[in-house]
Amino acid sequence: MRKLLPLLSALFMLVAVAQTASAQTAPTPTAASGSGWRVVDGQPAWTSPTPLTGDAAVEFWSDGQLLGRARSSADSRTFSFPGTNLGDLSKIEVRAGGRRLDAPEKTTFGPQRTPSALPPLQPAGAVDPGAPGQYQTVTGEYELDSVKLPGYAQPIEMKAVVVGPRDAPGNRPLVLFLHGRHGTCYDPTNVDNQPFTWPCPAGTLSIPSYRGYLQTQQLLASQGYDTVSISANGINAQDALTTDAGAQARSTLVRLHLAHWADWAGAGRGSAPQIVQDAPVADMSKVLLVGHSRGGEGVNQAALDSLAPPPYDTGYSGPVRWTIRGDVFIAPTIFGQNPTPDVPSVTFLPACDGDVSNLQGQQYIDSARGVSRGRALHSALYVAGANHNFFNSEWTPGVAVAPAIDDYFAGGDPNPLCDPGQPARLTGTQQRAVGATYVAAAARLFIDHDPRVQPLLDGSGVRAPSADPARVLGAALGANRTPVVIPDANTAISGSGKLCDEINADTACLPQSVGFKSPNTVRLTPAPTESGRSAIDVSWSSAGTAAVIQPPKPVLLVGNQSLALRVIVPENSTGTAFDVAAVDAGGHRTKLGKVTVNGLPGVARTMSYWAQEVRVPVPPVLQVAKLELTPSTASGQAWVLDVNGWRPGLPDPDPAPLTRVDLGQLSVPEGNSGSRDYQVPVTVTGDGGGALKVFQSDSTGRTWTEKDVTLAPGQHTLNLSVTVVGNTRWGGDYLVGSIVKAARGTVVGAYRGGVQVLNDDPAPKVTLTPSATAVAGGTLTWHVSLSEAADTSVYFEGAFTAPATGPELTTTDVDPAWLKTWGVDPLPSRPLSSVGQIWLEQVMPAGTTDADLTLKTVATGATTPDKQVQLHIGAYPDGLGVDTTVTGTVTAH
Repeated sequence: MRKLLPLLSALFMLVAVAQTASAQTAPTPTAASGSGWRVVDGQPAWTSPTPLTGDAAVEFWSDGQLLGRARSSADSRTFSFPGTNLGDLSKIEVRAGGRRLDAPEKTTFGPQRTPSALPPLQPAGAVDPGAPGQYQTVTGEYELDSVKLPGYAQPIEMKAVVVGPRDAPGNRPLVLFLHGRHGTCYDPTNVDNQPFTWPCPAGTLSIPSYRGYLQTQQLLASQGYDTVSISANGINAQDALTTDAGAQARSTLVRLHLAHWADWAGAGRGSAPQIVQDAPVADMSKVLLVGHSRGGEGVNQAALDSLAPPPYDTGYSGPVRWTIRGDVFIAPTIFGQNPTPDVPSVTFLPACDGDVSNLQGQQYIDSARGVSRGRALHSALYVAGANHNFFNSEWTPGVAVAPAIDDYFAGGDPNPLCDPGQPARLTGTQQRAVGATYVAAAARLFIDHDPRVQPLLDGSGVRAPSADPARVLGAALGANRTPVVIPDANTAISGSGKLCDEINADTACLPQSVGFKSPNTVRLTPAPTESGRSAIDVSWSSAGTAAVIQPPKPVLLVGNQSLALRVIVPENSTGTAFDVAAVDAGGHRTKLGKVTVNGLPGVARTMSYWAQEVRVPVPPVLQVAKLELTPSTASGQAWVLDVNGWRPGLPDPDPAPLTRVDLGQLSVPEGNSGSRDYQVPVTVTGDGGGALKVFQSDSTGRTWTEKDVTLAPGQHTLNLSVTVVGNTRWGGDYLVGSIVKAARGTVVGAYRGGVQVLNDDPAPKVTLTPSATAVAGGTLTWHVSLSEAADTSVYFEGAFTAPATGPELTTTDVDPAWLKTWGVDPLPSRPLSSVGQIWLEQVMPAGTTDADLTLKTVATGATTPDKQVQLHIGAYPDGLGVDTTVTGTVTAH
């Protein structure tokens, strides 16, 4: 098993539950001594030598397919899989945010290519929200009594830094910042001592991640906004065991702070902290939330909980005395792919993100499509040259008070787009200017409704000069868009186009070799397909071969200025061009214009297959019964995600009373015979009905199925039935998991649940050959048998120890090919027990009772005395009680 665990690079500190950032210094790759495959609660598990304290979730993969999200230990070091059988461990990979953690990344990206040039700077917009405003600012901090949250053993701090405008008249809008999952503590006298605990041990200090957005706070305060950035270290250190990776706790923390600000804006003003009294009174009807990394998912949950309060205890159940006008997500996670559809949002996607490197935040846009009325703007900003950490100064080397690192990880491949010091790579100062400028743009648009700012965020192709030299590309959905083509099975496609699926290996839009490079194709579950994730694949080998797209019924556009298409083209490609024409129900054809799309610059580890927005003008009234895309280049390929009529303006989001769905988890005994059905706990709040995607696993945790579920108006139950088959065979506990995702008219709070099945059978007895003999060149074999078959695979492992007598077998006495699988060179010759990086291993599949541990030797031709080998044998799951020593003898003849 441990051949899966070789050298951990700087990556493991950043990407697992992963974005260690300023709490970590970049480690040099060393042998991961003391870490590797283990078993936790009867499940195969991988252990890191240090806590993985970042934002991306740890996942298990096999043969290029997602098996599922790993379950973390409390110390964020050990990650197990909640099923009964991982199959062939030699194929398992441990990943986070698209990056491998348990081994060096394999070269699967093809030949290294020279990336195309960065796109040119776009024209300047009508206004520059990065310019400082008219007000001087006041800055200070407050700290209130810590709070106890459900599921968290230690109280969570209520600590924040406030920056407000000095002497600004009237009540002022409030912007709240929430940082992500970072390290929690550091020792100012020892950079290697960075405990990931809470509260911080004696002699260490709390990492002040909440102070990392002061530049943005100061800009906003100068423009007239109250700002507060809150600390969440207590959640970061304790969220490893939660099913939602801490999203609900972060939501509660945000809402607890907002409740205090609501008090301080009213009768409780006199009891407010001094810095709050020094700043203007907050206008709680105008609140913008800004979340970085897991903080992004936290503020999204807070917006959801403010519109549709959770039906269970979260630690805050008071009234909602504020209105969330918008969200800004900076390099965010969105594990549940459950955006709040009626709250406008802007998502930053940093092209050099080394933590949430799959740029899953794109799903705040894509997964909101069609869920509600579609009046809220959801914008994605692709930021070339930006990494994950540098939006926060306390996660940036050279300016952070705690140790900090650059999270971008090249994996040994040179990357002129992202390597530090390259012209295309943004410095920390430049990146924080981007963050400040575009957060200010969101505030101006969502709170102040300044129409001049909208083109900076809605894909109109203009820039804010304060963010120069950064290239910031935008694409959006919602607002005043009118859907024309949302590809699905009801869309008729002919010519050079065909329907393809983002999540379906058999009919995937993007080839397997590049599919992982698109944030638009990030999976929610290991299910082989996901409905509603379709696009149009346009491929041609000669100019003039049109793709004809026919929506289910003609669409009438009145008052639109443009037709907006979201299109993916291959990275580094240039000049992909289409003539666009509309055909009405009577067959009249209207030429609309030409669009040209250049691929994003990309090399091996950039998520460059991102959907860009392009537009063609339309007449004041246009009926679209068919859409024709006629390529004008000799050959090429593109993927069209959707087509919408566009016109300027930002309508009132007008939140709908959406039905809220929350899952729970039930624990049941396996039983000795028969079968029994159990219901996954589900809470349905609201009477509007709607539609969901429901995913359920089997008992192995490896196979998932999807079904579409419709909730009738007034329906408050959801049948998620799980059948548990009892037997008397021993096995580990396992989870039959369930995940739900909103499809239409619904929102999802707690998206993960299921039935945990508890083993109630005794373990079989293990018989192991105590000694083995072979002639040099033969194979030493130790037979292992079980008294009866188990329900789970059993993993046997032998560590080499020095034998009690006689000369020991050396590295030149055994199969060199086997040693190379461990990364070990046979030379110089040395005793096997001295190597420390090799083991014998064998998997006994579930349902079988016999296996062999084998060690192949080589014939040296020399006359030597007999050589000895000794192995300490362990077996997993631990309940088998195997803890013994076996020996072997290799003779010369």
